[in-house]
Amino acid sequence: MRARVLVGLVAALAASMVWAAGTGATKYKWRDAAGALHYSDSLPPEAVKFGYEVVNGQGLVIKRVQRAKTAEELAADKAQAARDKVERAIAEQRERDDAQLLSMYDNEAALKAAHQQQLDSIDQEVKAAEFSLRGQEQALADLLDRAAAAERGGKNLPEAQTQRIADLRAQIEGQQQAIARRQADREAMQTKLEAEVQHFRELKAKRDAARSSP
Repeated sequence: MRARVLVGLVAALAASMVWAAGTGATKYKWRDAAGALHYSDSLPPEAVKFGYEVVNGQGLVIKRVQRAKTAEELAADKAQAARDKVERAIAEQRERDDAQLLSMYDNEAALKAAHQQQLDSIDQEVKAAEFSLRGQEQALADLLDRAAAAERGGKNLPEAQTQRIADLRAQIEGQQQAIARRQADREAMQTKLEAEVQHFRELKAKRDAARSSP
């Protein structure tokens, strides 16, 4: 019986100590702009500005609060959060693209065959454009021959033919530029596809290694 009473008294004393530490004994601790240490029973604005710690009756820090951030720091945090969000979206999209690449092609040869089809398609476009260009150049040459013959005969070239020559020259120049652009597109695509093959090779090696590891 006496043991039970003793245990009850100890428990009550412990509870009262905890209550005292959590109420009247709690203090705020902070340093000012000069680095001087301060303690107070209430929370002053200066402590919020520079950051503070909550200390219990035993002198133990039970909570830390960082200083209030400036408007510039808050704006910088917001901008960084936006950048982080974009980077996460890019990384997630890259993971999806990698998974799709591995699922679409069983091996490197299949990927290269698909790439070759894309390059062949551009080659066919260029060949068709070059064929059309040769026809335009031949038509221009015929008109220029007629113009030269008319000039030798002392005749003026009809205005319609003069305009036709100008139109053909413009068409030829445009076609030449279009062919040059598609050839540049092909070179850029080939470089990109070669990089994709290398990336596929690395992804496949990584996946195979993960599958073979215990």
